Amino acid sequence: MKTTLYTYTLKEIDTLATTLIKKLDSKVVLFNGEMGAGKTTLIKAMVKAMGCDDIVSSPTFSIVNEYVIPNDTIYHFDFYRIEDIDEAYNFGIEDYFASNHWLFIEWSKRISSLLPQDVCTIDISIETPTNRTLKLTVNNNNLTENNVKQQLV
Repeated sequence: MKTTLYTYTLKEIDTLATTLIKKLDSKVVLFNGEMGAGKTTLIKAMVKAMGCDDIVSSPTFSIVNEYVIPNDTIYHFDFYRIEDIDEAYNFGIEDYFASNHWLFIEWSKRISSLLPQDVCTIDISIETPTNRTLKLTVNNNNLTENNVKQQLV
């Protein structure tokens, strides 16, 4: 596993999103951080960097939002409201994991027993009201740089 730290402001988030996408080695990306840390804001920037012009919003109530990008799809999950693992099974979480599409997951700890082993993790910490620190953890074994570059075209 490899861990990289980044400190950023909202003005720098688009550049950071592009950098992160190039470093991902799994299409399953877990976003961790306290409420208000900026998980959805970062996901918005990443979805945009991957070529989607849709308005990205938090799927807190819908649980999953779908965004079409060139040559692929991103499923954005927010498991904050999940009360037990059966709720995830009820909407077919295992089908999403088997789909080989991008899965951006907020509040993943609520379904930790269902998560695949090959994931990237993004931990966001609030440093000041305008600064965040991000820790990216990758496995360095799934996607190649060419696969990720195709997502940015």
